[in-house]
Amino acid sequence: MSNNEPITPPLELVKQWRDALFVDHDMEKVATQAAQWGAEQELEACCEWVQGYAECGDSLRAARRPKPLNLKEQALATLSSMQIDPVVVNGVHLNADVMAKYDIIRRALEQLDD
Repeated sequence: MSNNEPITPPLELVKQWRDALFVDHDMEKVATQAAQWGAEQELEACCEWVQGYAECGDSLRAARRPKPLNLKEQALATLSSMQIDPVVVNGVHLNADVMAKYDIIRRALEQLDD
């Protein structure tokens, strides 16, 4: 794709989007698919260009289209968002049991293979 060439989807893809719109009557879905397709085309063109000059196209692609977290990473992130603060009243930890269970789950998740 040259710098002046517009990002134009192939006719077959346009027909698929049109057919989906006819069946689903969901313009938002079709517009989103078209926007995503265009963004992918632009990203690939940019990656190809920077790869030729600075050899960092793969890094650009990884930064702009990161892989989703695996289940272990999702579980650890969810657990971290549920951070439990110690509650101490008169020197007694009121939620020590909950904190201990939290720590066991965290340690078990950390030991799982990615």
